[in-house]
Amino acid sequence: MEEQIKRAVRNLNISYVFFWVLPAFLLGAGEFELIPVGSIEGNIQATYYFETIGILLTALCIPLSLKLFSLVLKKKIDNMTITLALKRYVQMSIVRLGILEIAIIVNLLCYYLTLSSTGNLCMLIGLTASLFCLPSEKKLRNELHISKDEDE
Repeated sequence: MEEQIKRAVRNLNISYVFFWVLPAFLLGAGEFELIPVGSIEGNIQATYYFETIGILLTALCIPLSLKLFSLVLKKKIDNMTITLALKRYVQMSIVRLGILEIAIIVNLLCYYLTLSSTGNLCMLIGLTASLFCLPSEKKLRNELHISKDEDE
């Protein structure tokens, strides 16, 4: 059991690192102008649409990723065996990070295409929300109600 928990935490840590790699890569690409920076800067209507989509996506994805995870955890995962619960926990954690990643990437692209700080702000909000998803063994044990005594 202890080996499965360690493997699950390792998988969560790997997925969390990959979660941060893509925005960092896109930031680098934008700063070195490998993507079309400011290509729709003068188009007020396109800028408005990009900003609105970014704001709405951020307002939708952050609560969805954080609250939906806790609802699934309480309703579905708590009723499973520990082995299956660990698998589902890792899957749902990856889905949660994926939902946040969508909002972050869209807002990052919005920022570089429109040069509007709204996309940058929404991206930073999404990245800050990802800190609530930071994986650890203690958090996993707490959310799945696994004590150290059960394993040994």
